[in-house]
Amino acid sequence: MKAAYILEPGPPETIVYGDLPQPTVSGSQVLVRVAAVAVNPVDTYIRSGAIAFPLPKPFIVGCDLAGTVEAVGPEVRRFRPGDRVWGSNQGLLGRQGTFAEYVAVDEAWLYPTPANVSDRDAAATALVGITAHLGLFRDAQLRSGETVFVNGGSGGVGSCVVQMAKIVGARVITTAGSEEKAQLCRQLGADRVIQYKKEDLDAAIREFAPQGVDVWFETLREQNLEQSVTHLAFRGRLILMAGRDSRPPFPVGPFYVKDCSVHGFAMFNAPPDEQRRAADDINRWMAEGKLRARIGRVMKLAETAAAHRLQEENTIHKAGTLAGKIVLEP
Repeated sequence: MKAAYILEPGPPETIVYGDLPQPTVSGSQVLVRVAAVAVNPVDTYIRSGAIAFPLPKPFIVGCDLAGTVEAVGPEVRRFRPGDRVWGSNQGLLGRQGTFAEYVAVDEAWLYPTPANVSDRDAAATALVGITAHLGLFRDAQLRSGETVFVNGGSGGVGSCVVQMAKIVGARVITTAGSEEKAQLCRQLGADRVIQYKKEDLDAAIREFAPQGVDVWFETLREQNLEQSVTHLAFRGRLILMAGRDSRPPFPVGPFYVKDCSVHGFAMFNAPPDEQRRAADDINRWMAEGKLRARIGRVMKLAETAAAHRLQEENTIHKAGTLAGKIVLEP
C-alpha cells in the first residue's frame, strides 16, 4: 500500500511517500480502507520531533481518518466490513498514524459516519471537533445563554467552538484576520466578529459582553492571559489547549477574586469513553447539518510533505494563507 511516513523526525522533506506492507488486524482492531485524512498542527510537531512521542519505524504520520471497514479482528463488536467510519487519536502515544491507504485502528477510537456526511467532512471534523467538545462541555460545562469568546473562529478548532456554542444556545464572539475570514465566522453563526488587525479587541469585547465572557476558549499558541482574565465574567472559565512552550505571566489576583477557573487539556489524554461521548454529539450535529467542516484545502496523499509545510507556515509562522483544515485523499 502507499503511505506517507518518516524514518526519523525532521522537516517536512523527511516525509516519504512510498510503499509499506498493508497492516493486518487482530483482537479489537479494525482495518480501514482510508478515503480521507486531515492535517493537524500536532502532526507537524510529532513529525518534526518537537513532541517526543515514541515512534514506530517507519512511522506513518497523521491522526485523523475517515473511510470504510475492510476487515475486523475477532474481538470487534461495534463494526463490520462495509461500515463507514471516522476517527482520530492515531499517530499518538506510540500508535501508528493514518496517512496511508489502509490503517489498523482499535475500535475504541472509531465512530460510525452518518450516511449523509462525506468522508472529507468527517475527517476534517475529527480531532478539532473532539477538542472543541471536550473544552466546551466536559471542562467548561457551557450552558445556554452564556457568552463564549474564541480566538480564530475560522480555524479548525475555532470554527467548531463557534458552531457548537451556538448549537446549545450560547452567544459567541470571535476574531478574524480578514474580511473573508470574518464572513466565514458569521456564516458559522458568530454573533460578533472582531477584525483584530483594524479593531480594538478589548473595546469590542467590552461592548459585546459588558459583564464579561463566561468561557474564554484560547486557541493561540502564545496567550495574553492578562487580557483573557480581564474579560472573564464572575465564575468564568478559561480553556487552554495550545502553546506547549508558552510561559505567559498569570494575573492571579484578578482571577481568583472572580471565582474563575482554568482548564488545560490535551485532547489525546482523554480516554475512549470521553471521546466517544463527544463523537456521538458530533455525529448527530453533522447529520442534522448543524455542524459543518471548515475545509481550506484538498490535496492528494502523495502531497503530504507540501501539506505539512503549508500547515507549519500558518501555525508557526502565521502566514494567514489557510482558513480551515487541509484534507488529503489517496
